[in-house]
Amino acid sequence: MTGRVKMRMKRLMSMENPAYDPATLLLPAEAAEPAIELWPVAEDSLQAVLAALPDRWRRHAEEAGFTAAFGQVLMLPGAAGGIERVLAGLGRDARALGTGGFARRLPAGTYRLARADDVDARLFALGWPASAYAFSRYKESAREPARLICPPGVARDDVLNEAAAMWLARDLINTPANDLGPAELEAAVRGVADRFGAQVRVVMGDALRDGFPLVEAVGRAAAADRAPRLIDLVWGDADAPKITIVGKGVCFDTGGLDLKPSSAMRLMKKDMGGAATALALARMIMAAGLPVRLRLLIPAVENAVAGGAMRPGDIVTARNGLSVEVGNTDAEGRLILADALSLAAEEEPRLILDFATLTGAARVALGPDLPALFCDDDDLAAALTEAGAAVDDPVWRLPLWQPYMEGLKGQASDLCNIASNGFAGAIVAALFLSRFVGDRRRWAHVDVFAWNPADKPARPKGGELQAARAVFAWLRVWSQQIRRASLAQKH
Repeated sequence: MTGRVKMRMKRLMSMENPAYDPATLLLPAEAAEPAIELWPVAEDSLQAVLAALPDRWRRHAEEAGFTAAFGQVLMLPGAAGGIERVLAGLGRDARALGTGGFARRLPAGTYRLARADDVDARLFALGWPASAYAFSRYKESAREPARLICPPGVARDDVLNEAAAMWLARDLINTPANDLGPAELEAAVRGVADRFGAQVRVVMGDALRDGFPLVEAVGRAAAADRAPRLIDLVWGDADAPKITIVGKGVCFDTGGLDLKPSSAMRLMKKDMGGAATALALARMIMAAGLPVRLRLLIPAVENAVAGGAMRPGDIVTARNGLSVEVGNTDAEGRLILADALSLAAEEEPRLILDFATLTGAARVALGPDLPALFCDDDDLAAALTEAGAAVDDPVWRLPLWQPYMEGLKGQASDLCNIASNGFAGAIVAALFLSRFVGDRRRWAHVDVFAWNPADKPARPKGGELQAARAVFAWLRVWSQQIRRASLAQKH
């Protein structure tokens, strides 16, 4: 291992131990320390709340022009001085993750949710560390975030599990490519694996070329210390239901010989956002001890430009035996996922999920906030969509429209990695992946943006964990149902 890689890995050693831990921001419900009362108020509740206040506070609120607009904060002084209560405006959307987005809007100190009429207490609690997050690896955070005592009845450990996964994904996505290549992504996976007793196997070199030829073709032009690899994590009881999660790990994407323009390359450090999402979901599963046999597959590459780079027109035989023509070297994510999905399908798990920052077309269709969900199983698609709505982690289903598969046929190969026209790019990419998962009845593909273009409540500008909490919420219920059914059969 070179000194350069060692230096980058050392910088990433804190990935599971950030500068401040979510647990220091969301205190136990039984915490005895003094706390300021926090009253979140929606616009439609404002008049009732003002009417219930003592006259001096009501006059103060009216004189200050408090309208409960989102993010508006009003400090109410106590009789002996100091702040006794805070009114926090929620605007009109009072049941979302952003309701807890006050950790950096309030002065440092400890607060207690004293009025929960207008919020989902669990989402409020999760929104607190979500809004407290700051990427401070290269620059110190401007100020200390406020702390919240966990609301009664909210499972603090569950909230902290999701918050830690969110911070992990954000840190990985925000880290620039000079400090996060395939080797460092592997190190991050190993760090999570060590914490939860998972096993990790990594395929590189000749074994990668022989077993995962598409992964090798995409990543072979990168420098020696950024060599491509297939990262394979396994955790859980071997007899438990098998689920496999696949994440696109393109640590930087130049576009290859079909070079991206500079404006399109600016954010390509986030092209491993699918891998970060998959790892964050795996972390939540392991931390919660879900009764599953988990496999995490991350093909990790850098799509670089060099003499050995794959060329437009090259034909490579994938792991599953299909020949694939490279119609465009900038459609590389689907190539590396194809080999990883082929491996996933060989084990015939009950469920295959993949996450990828795959297409600009999905963003044109749905924007940055809505990951595109592709799934042939109507029940699974509906369940994931419903779970996402419940936890404010939305997904939006797009169709796997089979007639578009015709455009992926190669002239001298089984497939081409791009269609013969420019239509329906996100659907075409998902259809390409579908050729590598065998029986698709229990496969879902999620095309994520993994980035917040601007600051939003509880979703600061930068890398973002999308769709993973939705999947995790559904998996918790599904895995327990499978477990109960299995136990019933045994008895």
